Amino acid sequence: MAEHARIKINPVTLKALLTSKTMLIAYAFLFLALIGAADVFYERYYLLSATAHDAGLFPGNPEVAEAMKTAVFGEGGEVKREAPWSLYIVNYMYMIYVGSGIIFIVAFAELFDIKLIKKTAAGFLTLGLAMIIAGLFTILMDLNILHLHHMFLTPQFTSGMWLMMPLYMIYIPLIVFEIYLILSHKDAWVKKIAVLILIVSLLVEFVEFYIQAKLFDMNSARHLWTTYPFLTLYFMVSSFVASAAVMTFYTYLTYRNTDKSKCADLMSFIQQITLYGVMALGAYEATAYLFIDKKWAEIILFGDFKLYFYLYLSMAVAIPFILLFKESIHYRYKILASVLIIIGTYIGKMVFVYGGNAYPMSDRFGVGFEKYAEYEPVRDVIFFMPPLGEIAVVIGSFGIILFLYKIVDSYFSVSKMQEV
Repeated sequence: MAEHARIKINPVTLKALLTSKTMLIAYAFLFLALIGAADVFYERYYLLSATAHDAGLFPGNPEVAEAMKTAVFGEGGEVKREAPWSLYIVNYMYMIYVGSGIIFIVAFAELFDIKLIKKTAAGFLTLGLAMIIAGLFTILMDLNILHLHHMFLTPQFTSGMWLMMPLYMIYIPLIVFEIYLILSHKDAWVKKIAVLILIVSLLVEFVEFYIQAKLFDMNSARHLWTTYPFLTLYFMVSSFVASAAVMTFYTYLTYRNTDKSKCADLMSFIQQITLYGVMALGAYEATAYLFIDKKWAEIILFGDFKLYFYLYLSMAVAIPFILLFKESIHYRYKILASVLIIIGTYIGKMVFVYGGNAYPMSDRFGVGFEKYAEYEPVRDVIFFMPPLGEIAVVIGSFGIILFLYKIVDSYFSVSKMQEV
């Protein structure tokens, strides 16, 4: 092995790296992302559509009216106006928050000298960082990315993007530096920077969740979001539960054949974190719907979203609680619980985002919920499945996680348990 700045670099050939089994799986996901991105770009930048200028030139023309309807409410890769926050936002929230949660747990373990986590800190941090980058990729697809330079030419420092961007510009380099310190065995510095990482993580986590909650809360016409109590707390609790579940699943996949005893101890430790998180999430959801707008609560608890909502509660709270409540359980139950939580919390984010769009507008004028009646027949509940291009981008984002993690692990063995 070669060494640079005390970091051991594995002599891996590019061919061996690019043809590894993990990379082949990553390519399949990335190919989906490419297809989805191509579909979005075509819809957004190359598909001819009618504009307000066309309507002015041809007033009353039914073909122009139909073309404008298709441009705004079409079936393509663009976000629909009836559901402006869609699967992109779901995936962005999930990836960013879960990745940040993993990093927070690792920083906490470094600070309080929790050796079980410290031994695997480099791998966890790399995984968390890869998830954050996958989340940023997803949200870029939601933005007008060919025109992002206008955001810098005309900065709006109170906008959500401008508030979030400086956080990641500070946060991501700190995580990379923390990984470097761990790999170079600078233990004293690791603990010192862990304090900074923890403080920055706390600040970033809270500000991140607060800004995101504020962005939802500003949608005053959508009362599921504006009446959800302590929205910042909901984002934090649900994300930390998912973070612990991802850490459990990662531990099993990485160490099941190499460090079995250490793997079992680590999974048991994370089990406790997961159980407490599940209990907190269950307690929150049990009380939250007492405060939510009655109209929205009805469609989620008893209406069009009830199947997804109770599936979320069953997978993310009820079944994992039963599986994890007993301290000494077979590792298969821990894996099952973690997989259910990962899927369940994702469904929960979908219920939250799509459920908030169930009614297009609130009852602002006291005559009932407003409808987009000028575009389509009036319906009580508006719900659109995401277009295929959007689905492909979201599924493809998992390829970014595999791709980035495999590269770092191949050269620096971040998955190897460190001696502490």
